[in-house]
Amino acid sequence: MKARITIAVIISLCCVGATGSKDKTADLIVSNFAAWNAHDADKVASLYTDDVVYEDVAFGLTARGHAELRKMAADFFTGVADFKLELVSNKTMGNHGSCEWIFSGTDVGMFKTGKKFSVRGASVYEVRGGKFSTNRDYYDAASIMRQVGVLPKAQ
Repeated sequence: MKARITIAVIISLCCVGATGSKDKTADLIVSNFAAWNAHDADKVASLYTDDVVYEDVAFGLTARGHAELRKMAADFFTGVADFKLELVSNKTMGNHGSCEWIFSGTDVGMFKTGKKFSVRGASVYEVRGGKFSTNRDYYDAASIMRQVGVLPKAQ
C-alpha cells in the first residue's frame, strides 16, 4: 500500500512539473498573440530569443534576430492596419509546439486594395529559455490574394 502511494505521489509530481512547463508556454503563446494584436513590434520581438529565426513561409520572408523580427512585424502592421490574429488551438510537446490561428485584416499596404481578408494558418515553434527561438508560419497566401482581388477567385 505504501509503495502505491509513493508511486502515485511521484506520478503526480511529474505531471505537475510537465503542466507547469506547458502553462509557461501557453502563457508565452497568449502574450505573443496579445503583442501582435496590440501592433507592438517591440513587445513581439521581446518574446523571442536574440538569435530567433522567424519564417513567414507563405510570403517567403525570414527574419533573423530581434531587429529583423521587429521590422517584419512593423511591416505587417503597416500593410494590414487592422491586423488581427485569433488563436484557435495550441499543442506543446516539450520545447516544441504548434498552434492554429486565423489571420485577418484589411489590405492597405500589401497590395493596396483596401479589401478585407481572413485566412487560416498554423505556426510551428521551438521555445528556449522561456522565449521562442524559432517560428515558422504556414498559410495560403493565394487565398489572401483572391480575397483582395489580386488573383481571380478559385473555380
